[in-house]
Amino acid sequence: MSALTEQLVMIAQQARELPHGQKTPFYDRWARQLCMSRATLLKKLKGVAMSNSRKRRSDAGQCALELSEARLISAVLMEMIRRNNKRNGTIKAVVKLLREDGKIRAEKFDKSTGELTPLSDDAIARALRNYRLHPDQLLAPPPAIAQRSAHPNHVWQVDASISAQFYMDVHGSEAIDPAQYYDGKPENLKKIERKRLWRYVITDHTSGTLYLEYVLGAESAENLINVFINAMQKQREDPFHGVPFILVTDPGAAMKSAMFRNLCRSLSVDLIINEVGNARAKGQVEQAHDMVEKLFESRLAIQKANSLDEINQLAWRWMRHFNATATHTRTGMSRYSKWMEIQPDQLRLAPGGELCRELAVSDPETRVVDNYVQISFRGKQFDVSSVPDIGVGQELMVVRNPWRDEDTAQIVLRDEHGREIFHVVEAVERDDHGFNVNAAMIGSEYKRHATTTGEEQRQQLEQIATGTTSIAEAEAARKAKRRVFADINPHADVEAYNPTDFMPKRGTALDVHTPRLVTKPLTHVEAAKLLRDRLGSCWKGAEHFGWLKATYPDGVPSEEIDAIEALLRQPKANLKLVGGA
Repeated sequence: MSALTEQLVMIAQQARELPHGQKTPFYDRWARQLCMSRATLLKKLKGVAMSNSRKRRSDAGQCALELSEARLISAVLMEMIRRNNKRNGTIKAVVKLLREDGKIRAEKFDKSTGELTPLSDDAIARALRNYRLHPDQLLAPPPAIAQRSAHPNHVWQVDASISAQFYMDVHGSEAIDPAQYYDGKPENLKKIERKRLWRYVITDHTSGTLYLEYVLGAESAENLINVFINAMQKQREDPFHGVPFILVTDPGAAMKSAMFRNLCRSLSVDLIINEVGNARAKGQVEQAHDMVEKLFESRLAIQKANSLDEINQLAWRWMRHFNATATHTRTGMSRYSKWMEIQPDQLRLAPGGELCRELAVSDPETRVVDNYVQISFRGKQFDVSSVPDIGVGQELMVVRNPWRDEDTAQIVLRDEHGREIFHVVEAVERDDHGFNVNAAMIGSEYKRHATTTGEEQRQQLEQIATGTTSIAEAEAARKAKRRVFADINPHADVEAYNPTDFMPKRGTALDVHTPRLVTKPLTHVEAAKLLRDRLGSCWKGAEHFGWLKATYPDGVPSEEIDAIEALLRQPKANLKLVGGA
């Protein structure tokens, strides 16, 4: 409790004890001491008296509504809310629906009577707030993140909006009649589609300087490009100009068009397109739209413009007056004064409007790095050895450099976040004979390109393979034909294999019909000579010869010579037996 509140409580207590007729001078005396009027004192005393007399409820802070029921009610309410946050359902209707469906009870127990009574809609709404489940709480936007920029022209924001009050026809700027052009009926808007007045606003984030221009028709890429080019050009009456380093915009079709991206790419402008539904990412330009509507467009109700050129002339005159005279709350100075703090290296002068329009329609071209680490572009050779991570045979995206059209080009790269960055390369200078002036002179000098990323990687891999720590050691190891990867066993996986004992499988014998070899039989004389040489002293001339003739009358088969030899080596009794057979 504050000191004033304590004093007011004391005054109220004393006033209650005074008899009738003495309270007025008492209040006047205290009003003079507290430096306030008697009416103000009485008002404050009334508030103190009410706060003191009002007792706190015994069930204050308690929720009769179950948490599970509160969650169900909140979930149904949120589902009924459209994506544009328009309420399609009320707490009363949802509670009635869920009660009838038997999904919730939403009751409270009266201890004095023992009765269960339904909770009122107000009690349910309070319970939802206590549980932080009320739609008002759930739909509250998340906390914003503060952003800053480094200097004037560091970051620009651009946005387009339909001029809500005016369109342009043969009679000049006129207010849109809601009854005639109700936007809920597309056919009504079709009538004035080409007459609708669009407002483009560009703001410089650091200084707050704004650029304003009106166009007719639609939020097209052509309109956006023309406005952006005009904002960058130096005007005699306007100090604000130059090419921004970063441009922040919303994800509209015009902003994402190839033409606009090509223009930003060629001018080395980092284009940042915020996420859908995140208008606060470019809150400055949104506020600028509101200021233009209140401070400029309201004047058109008194003095209307008769043409697009006239309304732009009026807009530019107001814009310069506003930028030069209105004090910015953050900087404490006018917008032009703050922008004039820009440094020479921060002010990038824009090329002419015609060249900018040409750059907007020129897509980046693909070029392949040749053996001299150069690319061919627009009839010239450009040295790209300074481009990070470059290598022979690599493809590069290249665009014109608008500031030095013939002598430089811009290589389009991407950073780790996927955003485009630009690397400026110079054209190769030639001597009178057409040679590169930086080429090595034969017989007097030796040059080589800086080690490329690919070469560095190969050198590191060579050291790993040879187990060395320098290029020289790796070359020496190769020359000595040392084993590479000496600490690696190339058969480790095979040696680690543990053979498995497989169960034998039952099979079916194959009936193979082997062809029989038939040869010409030996004569009895040829067979006798062969057997005599084999048997030696065991050969019994006439006896054995006679047996051959008797056993094989048609000649002796050569394949049976071995069997005959074995037979003739047996005793004579067996020979007779066989011969008899």
